[in-house]
Amino acid sequence: MAEQHLSLSPQLSDDPLTSFAEALFGHLPRADQRRWAHGYLRGLLTTPGKKSVRRLAGAISTSPTASQSLQQFINASPWDWDPAREELTRVAEDRMTPAAWTVTTAVLPKRGAHSCGVHRRFVPQVGRTINCQLGVGVFLSSHGTHLPVDWDLVLPEQWCQDERLRERARIPGSARHRPFWRHVLDLLDALATRTSRAPVPAVVDMSRQPGATQLINGLSRRGRDFVVSVPSSLQVLPVAPGSAPAPAGPAGAGAGVVSVQRLLQRHSTRHLHAAGSHPGQGSARILSARVRVPDGTHTYRLFAQWCPTRRTPARIWMTNLLDERMGRLTALAGLDSGADAAMRRLEEEFGLLDFEGRSYPGWHHHMTLVSAAYSYGRLFAAPADAPALGSAAGSAVTPAVGSAVESLPQAV
Repeated sequence: MAEQHLSLSPQLSDDPLTSFAEALFGHLPRADQRRWAHGYLRGLLTTPGKKSVRRLAGAISTSPTASQSLQQFINASPWDWDPAREELTRVAEDRMTPAAWTVTTAVLPKRGAHSCGVHRRFVPQVGRTINCQLGVGVFLSSHGTHLPVDWDLVLPEQWCQDERLRERARIPGSARHRPFWRHVLDLLDALATRTSRAPVPAVVDMSRQPGATQLINGLSRRGRDFVVSVPSSLQVLPVAPGSAPAPAGPAGAGAGVVSVQRLLQRHSTRHLHAAGSHPGQGSARILSARVRVPDGTHTYRLFAQWCPTRRTPARIWMTNLLDERMGRLTALAGLDSGADAAMRRLEEEFGLLDFEGRSYPGWHHHMTLVSAAYSYGRLFAAPADAPALGSAAGSAVTPAVGSAVESLPQAV
């Protein structure tokens, strides 16, 4: 890919979006594919409201067959999304300095049973079971900017056991059922091969997902720094400051095993760090303790912000950054909420929830283009705190996005 890198400097192009699209999608083998990628990207940036294929097509072309061609490009055209995501990572790292790689989830409600990976799932955010797809995304995060650069689609077991379903959804043989924590490790491993930057900590919310221990062990084996939100019920072994842990027994067995919530409650008057004040809540405290997981040999640090008006902490975090300042740890943990806010903007303003296809490649194509549109809007077309391009609140096309495409060829 290195020899295909294109400059994105506005001075070298009358339309920066064209240069951006060429950099990300220049690997596509056919000229019509590259033009439709550019068109879909432009449509996501300029179409207000729902980003259906029909509305995107109407925004970029006057051809009566544009909608069919755009649908075909997204769902049927066999193009590889990995090079585009690799280039998106490079472009993002050229324009920002990530403080962390933040992993979060996207819940995509669906009707019917034919969309790839669709299943019934209890979603804590909405408090009920819904029919949905579950995506896992990794963001390059700094304090103020969160850019999605890679995605995975969680496939329930029924989607891996039924060959008819797999064939209909064009699921490749390499895509199998994996637990959530395995998706996280795979995404972080892939990003580690793409980045040109020094390693940064991974920030992951596992408070509502099974497998927090497996993820922590996997990150430790890789030598990767992390800050992971864990369930309050997670079992740990306390480690006294300055002492080595005793040899581990069977998981969950042995004296001293306790839930992280109970441990922090027990030590609520010890190992405290000032954390400032919250309006109406008085001063919050940061509770901190050193622990290991049963059957583990690594020592970790638990920490949680505890306000006097709450009986339990809102979130409990575990990290292997034992000697890091508490201020930096809480700042890293805070990046998770920024990535969640970016996910909401992707859903509400950039069409993340509007994919109409049913295939596995189509889902990845759409997520790649949505990520590219969002990143372009954040990096090139608007100040960091400006409203998103193409949002329902304001549909004016900025000069950086340019005019609609009047003629695009039939797509394959």
